[in-house]
Amino acid sequence: MRRLLVTGGAGFIGSNFVHHVVGATDAQVVVLDAFTYAASPEALEGLPADRVRVVRGDVCDAALADSLVAELAESGDGAVVHFAAESHNDNSLHDPSPFVTTNIVGTFTLLEAVRRHGVRLHHVSTDEVYGDLELDDPERFTETTAYRPSSPYSASKAGADHLVRAWVRSFGVAATLSNCSNNYGPWQHVEKFIPRQVTNLLDGGRVKLYGSGANVRDWIHAEDHSSAVLRILQDGAVGETYLIGADGERSNLEVVRLILELMGRDPGDFDHVTDRAGHDLRYAIDSTKLRTELGWEPRYTSFEEGLERTIAWYADHRDWWGPKKAAIEAAYAAKGQ
Repeated sequence: MRRLLVTGGAGFIGSNFVHHVVGATDAQVVVLDAFTYAASPEALEGLPADRVRVVRGDVCDAALADSLVAELAESGDGAVVHFAAESHNDNSLHDPSPFVTTNIVGTFTLLEAVRRHGVRLHHVSTDEVYGDLELDDPERFTETTAYRPSSPYSASKAGADHLVRAWVRSFGVAATLSNCSNNYGPWQHVEKFIPRQVTNLLDGGRVKLYGSGANVRDWIHAEDHSSAVLRILQDGAVGETYLIGADGERSNLEVVRLILELMGRDPGDFDHVTDRAGHDLRYAIDSTKLRTELGWEPRYTSFEEGLERTIAWYADHRDWWGPKKAAIEAAYAAKGQ
């Protein structure tokens, strides 16, 4: 694909994807982003102006979406990569409405635009649509795992996934889907688990662990997520779903201890805080289909290496996360977290 429209391209995962595309291809990129609190204009600074154009706007704006997709159709070699989403679980428990609007209505709006103009779409989703697994369950999520979302966030993403599949079958829309495990890496908002702990320590504070820390997440570096999405765009079969994961299962307790160790602190030097409501037990991705059919492999096969590089990035970018930090910690403190 020589031209891409990347929705949510100023967000954490979207901006990492834009950087990856610029470095790995000669494609031209249009970023569509509403620039909510989770977006980072700084994440797109320094990219070549002749290859990356940024449009401030809402993915739910049907007229704007239609005009941008029409540009792709005129070029004859474009695709939409749909990252735009509200994604913070805790926020969805407080107020689900933005999640329904952005994740479901926004996806519908894009689907109608690509249907009108005959443009390819790749829809980026999450493993949270599958619910959770027991801690001692040897199984992992696959492309045939039944949907069982457990929060307003994951339910809204599940709804978006179902819309994409329905538009493929009912209207012949050329779309692919991917469901990815938990991402970490540069430009992730400090409200999220790993950057919150890292910046707490950089700020002279203490690490906070939900409950017992037994809950397990399957971690993948944002750069590996980006390379997988690009591979699906290049080689994936229309109508297919691909699960993206890097075999990075770790309990929250293990992650906290590793962060402390990598930052030269006692691995037991953390505080237990109130657990999240409805906290899913375990996520685990089986990415066999992506690896065998499309030949994709992650670069960061060592979670420790990826985490060490992420810690270094936050240490070097205090001017970016510093102004956001106090307000985030105050909000967590109000909830006993």
